[in-house]
Amino acid sequence: MDAVEIAAVAVLCVLAIAAANTLAPRLRVAAPLLLVAVGVGVSFLPRVPEIRVDPELILVGLLPPLLYAAARAMPVMDFKRDFPAIGALSIVLVIVSALLLGLFFDAILPNVDYPLGVALGAILSPTDAVATGTIKRMGAPNRIVTVLSGESLFNDASSLVVLRAAIAATGASISFAGVAVNFLWSLIGAVAVGAAMGWLFSRLRARIPVPAVATAISFTIPYVAYVPAELIGSSGLVAAVAAGLVTGRTAVRHLSAAHRQSDVQNWRMVEVILEGGVFLLMGLELNTLLVEVRESHDTWLHALWPAAVALVLSLLIRWAFVAPLVWWLGRRARRVIASEPALSALREELPTDQIDGDAVGQRLRLHLDRRLADIDYYRAEAMGSREGLVVVWGGLRGAVTLAAAQTLPIDTPYRSLLVLVAFFVAALSLTLQGGLMGPVLSMLKLPDQSADIRAERKRLRGEMLDVAQRTLADPAVIGTDPTLAEQARAIRELENPDVDEDDSEIDALDRRLQTSRELRRVRRHVIDEQRRMLLAFRDRGTYSSGALTDELAKLDAQELSLQS
Repeated sequence: MDAVEIAAVAVLCVLAIAAANTLAPRLRVAAPLLLVAVGVGVSFLPRVPEIRVDPELILVGLLPPLLYAAARAMPVMDFKRDFPAIGALSIVLVIVSALLLGLFFDAILPNVDYPLGVALGAILSPTDAVATGTIKRMGAPNRIVTVLSGESLFNDASSLVVLRAAIAATGASISFAGVAVNFLWSLIGAVAVGAAMGWLFSRLRARIPVPAVATAISFTIPYVAYVPAELIGSSGLVAAVAAGLVTGRTAVRHLSAAHRQSDVQNWRMVEVILEGGVFLLMGLELNTLLVEVRESHDTWLHALWPAAVALVLSLLIRWAFVAPLVWWLGRRARRVIASEPALSALREELPTDQIDGDAVGQRLRLHLDRRLADIDYYRAEAMGSREGLVVVWGGLRGAVTLAAAQTLPIDTPYRSLLVLVAFFVAALSLTLQGGLMGPVLSMLKLPDQSADIRAERKRLRGEMLDVAQRTLADPAVIGTDPTLAEQARAIRELENPDVDEDDSEIDALDRRLQTSRELRRVRRHVIDEQRRMLLAFRDRGTYSSGALTDELAKLDAQELSLQS
């Protein structure tokens, strides 16, 4: 294709993505599913050429920024609280699923030995970070969203490590110890590199005064973390996730409100385009995959039934793993909640007036506050059997599965058929699991948390008003200026001036302008104090991440309004 045709195709793809995201809520279907359907339909149109997507385009070009964007939006506080569940699902479950699915493929596919079956099992094991976002838009409880999102951030790397080890085992012997060491290094090295790059670039961007330039630099962070991690033999995807977690955690402290708003708007646009592009490309490849399967003297039916059985098996394996995990999480939560009386007593015994200047005492008080906040979280966000079923059903496969399948060596037996199996697994998962997600949530009748959420946000709003009142009552803030009511009245007059341009009126307007500047100074001081209090709440875990995020966004909007 020439440059004009490429530009036309790019424009059509963007318009298709925009249309799908606009129509999906009205049609009550997930946008990824709609885009896959559009891609499949276009692939069968006359004169549409065969479309072959290089898997590196998705694994290297698209996944790092998508995982980074998802990680920077994830509250670190919630991630820490549910790290045991996230770690079990994203690492242990991937390994177990790959090993068990390997037995299935070894049994049903001739000339496919167990290592190659494990490789295909690893391809089908990870849930998709993009597809998992569907459950959040359907109003699932916050804890379920956190667990599924955290799982999908890390299990891509786990599956790719298992995939590489399985492919290596098909050609030569490989030791279990070697696989274990490689796996640990893939995670530990990547976390170290990603965290370092996230911290470094957060500080660098804080020194750049232009928000657009700082946001442009943020687009490079996923790759700045990805490349060195891959060079040292670690997982570049995990590094991108670690960089996103660190960047999201430090943004409020180091970046201005204008920088944060620019990040939110521009990264949301990037997410929409890249997410849509991934699933659109997935659908566009179907006709090419079918042609390749026909050329290898197979039919699509030979791929459909193994894919359907594999998806059912993966859900059964997931259910068998999640059921005891939920039981263990409930037992752990009850043990933590039982420690509340002792922790509360210890917290009350702390001599507050004596430890304000004592760093050790302050750290102890902060630790106790976090533990007590964790208890409130586990009590309010219980993980029972119904929530476990949502975790099972919410593990959607997506475009990552297809991209990973295409990394199989060219000389792999039944390679075209195996890639088509991966496509059908992802497509069936998106269609059945994603399409039935709403009815499943309605059928399970999960506890309605809306009243608790409203009550919590009302309490937090009251805390913010208390901070404002204390700040405005401080003589060091107000000084000898007129009262706040008089300043506000002067601002309202200034916003609609009706004056003649004589000297006396100009002098009066200048005085009002000075009053306006003083009012803005006071308001900025109030906003700074409120933001400082919100960060203290975040450090202690006093309020939910959703309530704190919304309140911080309001403060950013108020601060930006003062600059207009």
